[in-house]
Amino acid sequence: MRTEIEEALQQRGRAEQQEKLERYRILNQEVRKGEILFTGSSLMEQFPVNELLMTSGMDRIIYNRGIGGFTTDDMLEFMEEMVFGTEPSKIFINIGTNDISKADYRLERLMENYEKILERIQERLPDAEIYMMAYYPVNETDKIPEGAGSETLFATRTNENIQIANQAAEQLAQKRNCHFIDVNQGLTDDRGKLKKEYTIEGIHMYANGYRVVLENLRKYL
Repeated sequence: MRTEIEEALQQRGRAEQQEKLERYRILNQEVRKGEILFTGSSLMEQFPVNELLMTSGMDRIIYNRGIGGFTTDDMLEFMEEMVFGTEPSKIFINIGTNDISKADYRLERLMENYEKILERIQERLPDAEIYMMAYYPVNETDKIPEGAGSETLFATRTNENIQIANQAAEQLAQKRNCHFIDVNQGLTDDRGKLKKEYTIEGIHMYANGYRVVLENLRKYL
């Protein structure tokens, strides 16, 4: 059974997600159409791409529409805010790691939803290029997050499951004529885990980790 604290945290999380969606609805009225879009869950939302671009001198316009805690089910429900409202020419997607974290996780279900997302984008934005980013590795040993549910956080969100999901995503990209990008080069240590110095709590990354990802993405932007 969920505790009252866990229930309160979940309700607060939903409220924060709704606030972000409303902000995105309004922001989408101000964007320049035909630019680059980053979208997905918290791993995309927390990508400080514009600050990193300014530091490196790259002249790009990138809109970020990631929302922490979102699954593929959530993204399917809010495609207007997360994708279509910006009418992008290039779309970079990182969605699905929260699906992998669920106790009832099934790879088949994840890929079914992911394909629905791609289908809707290709129907609505047929000229847009779609880039499916590889799921990042985790580090479940060096940094363990504190708080409710932390003991089960890595039960299914393992590097083995992530690798399997990446293989399936790459196959899906080929099927749907999308691009699959392995952005993980340089992120792992000699054990295949996300480097300790890059991660906050074994999953999310600091800016130095995202700098590595951006370098791997540079030629596609």
